[in-house]
Amino acid sequence: MAVLDTNELLFTAFEPKVQNRFIMRLADTGIDAFLVKGVTAPSYSDEEIVLHHINSYRKIRGKRMWNDMTMTLYDPITPAGSQAVMEWARLSYESVTGRAGYSDLYKKDVTLNVLGPAGDVIGEWLIIGAFVREANFGEYNFESSDAVEISMTVSMDYCVLNF
Repeated sequence: MAVLDTNELLFTAFEPKVQNRFIMRLADTGIDAFLVKGVTAPSYSDEEIVLHHINSYRKIRGKRMWNDMTMTLYDPITPAGSQAVMEWARLSYESVTGRAGYSDLYKKDVTLNVLGPAGDVIGEWLIIGAFVREANFGEYNFESSDAVEISMTVSMDYCVLNF
């Protein structure tokens, strides 16, 4: 007969993380944290390597690829969100002159802070070597009075979950 451990009988406090408690800090990019409406959390996928041997095989992990993050930003009149995104994007490529920038100029380290119920930081993702891969500056329509939003895809070298 199985015996229950006393720790299994006691109450365990549980407070789930909530999606709307975060701050995206894009310090060196010119994009203010209050412009960020939503962001996908970091994710990765590992490559699979198959090692064949006679009539069997083994699988091992190959290279890790960090997936792109998507962000939704508000585009206020001032400070202009679209201008801030373009300033970061222009560090990698300037459309007017055709000048391409060095990676140490356009790659930035950004932080995703997850907040607790009291506003304290309970989780911190460091996104290392982030750069704008794709940007969509919204839609304008005479039939709508919705706020203009910017959708942006950010690629990165790697991410670190501090806590």
